[in-house]
Amino acid sequence: MQIAVASGKGGTGKTIVSTSLAMCAPGRVQYLDCDVEEPNGHIFLKPDLATSERCTVIIPQILEEKCTYCGKCRDICRFNAITLFANTIMTFPEMCHSCLGCFRVCPDDAIVRSEREIGMLESGMAGDISFVHGRMRVGEAMAVPLLKAVKKKADKNVLVIIDAPPGTSCPFVEAISDADYVILVTEPTPFGLHDLKLAAVVLRNFSKPCGVIINRADLGDARVEQWCQQENIPVLLKIPFDRKIAEGYARGQCLVEIRPDLRPSLQALIEEILA
Repeated sequence: MQIAVASGKGGTGKTIVSTSLAMCAPGRVQYLDCDVEEPNGHIFLKPDLATSERCTVIIPQILEEKCTYCGKCRDICRFNAITLFANTIMTFPEMCHSCLGCFRVCPDDAIVRSEREIGMLESGMAGDISFVHGRMRVGEAMAVPLLKAVKKKADKNVLVIIDAPPGTSCPFVEAISDADYVILVTEPTPFGLHDLKLAAVVLRNFSKPCGVIINRADLGDARVEQWCQQENIPVLLKIPFDRKIAEGYARGQCLVEIRPDLRPSLQALIEEILA
């Protein structure tokens, strides 16, 4: 089973929740940090990263000695990664989405495959937890290819906890696409409620079952909980505002290390979802 921990906005505490869920999960568990633009699950789980591998995508390389400048490769590219000026053809690798359309339409076999590195995949063990994350190359614009590479490491024989990226754009959609259940971590603020609604709309379009964890639940107001009741979205857990949690977070401690009294609630939450 795959459980994704997501949030409509950043800063709600989804990583401290997802890492603690991994620590509380029964049996074998795998943690996939899919927030490849800014992975920080390793700060809390402290894995021994034993393996590292380059992640690349396929990009076109033009053989100008064969090219007849017909423009078919330019015309098929929706992302303007190939431009033609008279008898000059240019490629823009950072804009290429590796759809391979240009390879298919070139009548002169003037396009060959080349590679571009987009980041690194690192994996190892954090105690009994299998750990995988991606580190996107500085300056890289597209997170989805690296995120997909992280998801390919998912073990189908164990419980997989996915730490999804914030927001509701393409990386979020890709991270939750194969999840069996999605936990949305939010906060009782106007921004928290606004972005929770956006995330819920995306999950409805994918028919994904979901529940909400309210972090810093004793701050703000009750509008988040009231909205969840109106939409029949279960509130799975409320985490109180506690200075000790903030201090422990700054030291890289998991929630269950800072507040061991919350471990039974998190364990019961996972067992309920698995059931």
